Amino acid sequence: MVGAAGVQARGPALSAREVEVLLAWFRSDSKAEAAQDLFISVGTLNTHLACVRAKYAKAGRVASTKAALVVRALQDGLVSLDDW
Repeated sequence: MVGAAGVQARGPALSAREVEVLLAWFRSDSKAEAAQDLFISVGTLNTHLACVRAKYAKAGRVASTKAALVVRALQDGLVSLDDW
């Protein structure tokens, strides 16, 4: 998979919705704001994030914080620094 930065991704296979939720959370100041932007509950957002974290952990690339997930997304080409 080739990500936004044109880099060959080495991360777990995330669903399109998981990527959408992850990116919305990155752009937001809070989970509540991200959930509102996606028209889902905070609980649903947390479920998506838990699945993303589990996939990274299974791949041997633990990402237990928002900052760690941003780093993984950058490494995997899901986002680039130019996106912000």
